[in-house]
Amino acid sequence: MYVAMNRFRINVEREAEWEQIWRERKTFLPDAEGFLQFMMMRGAEPGDYVSYSAWESADAFCDWVKSDAFRQAHAQRIPDGIIVSGSPILGLYEPVITETPTSRESSLTVPDPNRHSPLD
Repeated sequence: MYVAMNRFRINVEREAEWEQIWRERKTFLPDAEGFLQFMMMRGAEPGDYVSYSAWESADAFCDWVKSDAFRQAHAQRIPDGIIVSGSPILGLYEPVITETPTSRESSLTVPDPNRHSPLD
């Protein structure tokens, strides 16, 4: 599994508008090869939001980022003044430990101190 998250700082007075935009925007994710799940999450602090997408692999995520569908999805305009911090902050992650109510799995790979984003 591979996870991509974007952190957004949203104008507090426009949070409801932000959420409505995401509810109504066209999604291209279900057709993306290797796509598993998407969530837009509201933080405990006003104006704090994180988008979360899970992928079968880093390669699947990279293929999505290079796709025409990605360009179309990200061409959908967000009205000025909703995002207060400029661009979202991107984080890319692979699981080290995965735990559910019935199991616990641990990656046996050793952290590579020279690792880098697959998008580089």
